[in-house]
Amino acid sequence: MREIIAQFRESFSIAVESLALHKMRSFLTMLGIVFGVGAVIAMLSIGEGARQESLEQIEVLGVRNIIVRSMPQPDTDDEVNDAVRPFGITLKDADAIRRVCSFTERHTVNWETDVEARTYQGDARVTLIGTTPAHAAIFNVRLSQGNFIIPHHIEQTANVCVIGSDVRKALFGFQDPINRLVKLQDQWFRVIGVMVSKKEAISSDAALPAANSSVIIPLTTAMAKFPRQDAGSSRSSRRRRFRNRDDNTYLDRNTIDQIAVQVRQETDITEAAAVITRLLRQRHNNQVDFTVTIPEQLIEQSQKTQSIFNIVMGAIAGISLLVGGIGIMNIMLASVLERTREIGVRRAIGATRAMIIAQFLTEAALLSVVGGVMGIALGWILTELITAYADWRTIVSAWSVFLAFTVAVATGIIFGYYPARRAASRDVIEALRYE
Repeated sequence: MREIIAQFRESFSIAVESLALHKMRSFLTMLGIVFGVGAVIAMLSIGEGARQESLEQIEVLGVRNIIVRSMPQPDTDDEVNDAVRPFGITLKDADAIRRVCSFTERHTVNWETDVEARTYQGDARVTLIGTTPAHAAIFNVRLSQGNFIIPHHIEQTANVCVIGSDVRKALFGFQDPINRLVKLQDQWFRVIGVMVSKKEAISSDAALPAANSSVIIPLTTAMAKFPRQDAGSSRSSRRRRFRNRDDNTYLDRNTIDQIAVQVRQETDITEAAAVITRLLRQRHNNQVDFTVTIPEQLIEQSQKTQSIFNIVMGAIAGISLLVGGIGIMNIMLASVLERTREIGVRRAIGATRAMIIAQFLTEAALLSVVGGVMGIALGWILTELITAYADWRTIVSAWSVFLAFTVAVATGIIFGYYPARRAASRDVIEALRYE
């Protein structure tokens, strides 16, 4: 054992001296490994960030949820028909889904509008959401303080609200907002809860409100005390509406913005969405004034796109490591040629072929290890730059660092083995005669 350790120390010492003798050449040789490791770490960090994004989207949207939202209709030249033609979803649609669709486990509805929120400490433009207690379970709402709305608040049309994290900062700063008053439009509401900061939901089919800048109130309170009286007051450009005969304003009748359905565990969510779509089309006379979104499918599509991106990035990183390995082989072959006489002298005084192979493999491994360490630093810098300038989320995991470093060292040893074996196979007499 001592003999093996002594041989390793000797090989390591010779390798360090040889590389130090040609500093610039050694540095240039390591660049391929450096860039390869950096690319691998950056690629894996982007993939891990995307995976975390998907997990957060599942938490925000719910993997077993189906989201139905009103869809604004294009304006037409027929003012009479536009005045009386209803569009969008209503409370009756939500009730029909609950009664007809046996696969429904929970359901909730949202009524939304933008309002001005004020306190004595500040003001903010917020999204007002009128909803039911089931909203918390369906969308995984967690509270940092207080409680969510309960059935009693719905029954009493109570002036209570649950505020998002951004709303709390804007209206109350560092003060405790629980049981304090906030003015929404011209109505005073008591704060009963504060939601934990949550990532904004991403959906290509539905403009979902951001939870952090939202204020949640009971559905009955929203519909009774914040009536939409003109098209411009709603969040969408147009809603289901009827012309008021007394003037030119529009009055809502049971209009809602969203129905969220959570299906049972064993339900095929695609089939369930198709059933809901057919039901609403029948109720709306085949008028496409709503969208049906399945968050699970959106997330799966996002993951497929990310997988393709990861494969492309992995190929680029692999090419960088391959180039680095070829560079190591090239330099090691040149080093073997330059040190032919040295190899002959060592063989003449008793060095075995195994010792020669170990010496040159040690040099290749040392190049890979140093290049790998520098590549880890470069990878970390790249992830910071990607986050700062591309606004992509990146997460550097211990596994990605270990994988990149291990592959780099293995690449150096694999590509260094051929030059090492060639050095060991040189004839001693010819090596001693080499000039």
